[in-house]
Amino acid sequence: MSKRAKVVGGRLEFLPPQIPTRVERPPEGEGWVHEANLDGCRTQIIIDNGGVRLYNKNGRDWTTKYWPIALAVDLPCRTAILDGEVIVPGEQSAFDCPALEAAIWNEPSRLVFVAFDILHLDGHDLGSLPLLQRKQALWQLIEPGLGKIQYSEHFEGSALALFRTVEKIGLNGIISKRADSRYRSGLSSTWLKAKKFEEADSRVGGRL
Repeated sequence: MSKRAKVVGGRLEFLPPQIPTRVERPPEGEGWVHEANLDGCRTQIIIDNGGVRLYNKNGRDWTTKYWPIALAVDLPCRTAILDGEVIVPGEQSAFDCPALEAAIWNEPSRLVFVAFDILHLDGHDLGSLPLLQRKQALWQLIEPGLGKIQYSEHFEGSALALFRTVEKIGLNGIISKRADSRYRSGLSSTWLKAKKFEEADSRVGGRL
């Protein structure tokens, strides 16, 4: 269900994240955009007059665990809610899951936040806007680079072609999203996760 960001005592509250539905094969055709599945820790960044806070997917405040990211947040806005994942860039351009857990506890300076959605900006609820409009607002806010706050690129072409790319760099599948979809907390049929390249391959006659 679609929810608006709540403000309590001048501070924005955590919004339960939108969760993709697991599918065996990614959707093709117009109206879908695709992103790499990063397999990091789902994280929400909240910026308001109380400073910067980072929450895990269950709404627990993990700012102290992610303190290097919190210190790096210096965006041109007064208030915002960003949705994304905390990752550790691994060797050979892959994102290393075991390294992520180790870095959280032992080497947090390696952590990076990759944003793929924005739900609130300077007093405006963006969750009711189409996904591509939200992505555009996010891109303009972050000014994509290679710092600790990064932007998750999306692709509007073939989902299976993107599968080829993510397999080569060691990632585990893709997330497909309806380009016109609103942000809705909870399990969603407008976000789909296909994780196994081999599963998709076996259903298209081994053409990949």
